[in-house]
Amino acid sequence: MCDESKLADWARQAVSRRQFGALTGAAALAACATSEGEGAAQSPAADLAERGVTFATDDGTLDGFFVHPSSGQHPAVILWPDIAGVREAKRNIARKLAGAGFAVLVVNPYYRDVAGEQFADFAAFIADGGFQKVGPWRGKLNAEAIMRDAAAIVAWLDGQEGVDTARGIGTQGYCMGGPFTIWSAASVPSRIKAAASFHGGGLVRKDNPMSPHALLGKVDADLLIAVAQDDDAKAPDDKTTFAAASQAADVDAIVTVYPGDHGWMVSDSPAYDATAAARGEADLKALYANALG
Repeated sequence: MCDESKLADWARQAVSRRQFGALTGAAALAACATSEGEGAAQSPAADLAERGVTFATDDGTLDGFFVHPSSGQHPAVILWPDIAGVREAKRNIARKLAGAGFAVLVVNPYYRDVAGEQFADFAAFIADGGFQKVGPWRGKLNAEAIMRDAAAIVAWLDGQEGVDTARGIGTQGYCMGGPFTIWSAASVPSRIKAAASFHGGGLVRKDNPMSPHALLGKVDADLLIAVAQDDDAKAPDDKTTFAAASQAADVDAIVTVYPGDHGWMVSDSPAYDATAAARGEADLKALYANALG
């Protein structure tokens, strides 16, 4: 799970990898930036249409980034970012998925407090005291809030010309966005038919009736629960608990530990692993192909 100790480790590892040795403070933290191209700004592809969007929810005005093929109708996907929020790394994930034939909305999870991008990348998140900054915003993102958001998001997506409403909606989330996918699927089971959590934290919350694993009885979706190997080492029973809950709820779930550490799917994360990320992308596309109709 992404916490302050993980961020500190990333900063130290980044410096060690580059043998910068003498770097301290903000300069060391900035070294956490990945050199992978997917984290850099990209020009819109000619066959894609993209734009920033806003629409009303019960809690305010949600903003996000919407990208889809420039012609035709396509299954929709709700993308919940990690703790660093909307940024180019997430927009590029959405663009890549749109290029495969999906209409993707990247949600600003912090819209109740701020609009748009708050951190350019994970290095900026670390250098700017991101954990402390987002703490009050993140504290509002309980199950009930995300379920309200999901209902509004689905209604908005179903009103877009580029969305094929005859097909199910998928949702994918990273880090803190992992449990958001299950809450979303539980909120709108008639429309959300696939959910994928990548290195998600908090999928099993003991003695909490709103824990994602406790709400699987409300879900009518196929699931991909992709667990980071270091997260699994810290909480090895969680995967078994989640798998048992999915079986009891008659939910088709693949729960598996990937050969990557927390953050392996995200190109601007210091833990990014291109090989493991490619596997995750392939498994995600297989999930959507099987579940979205």
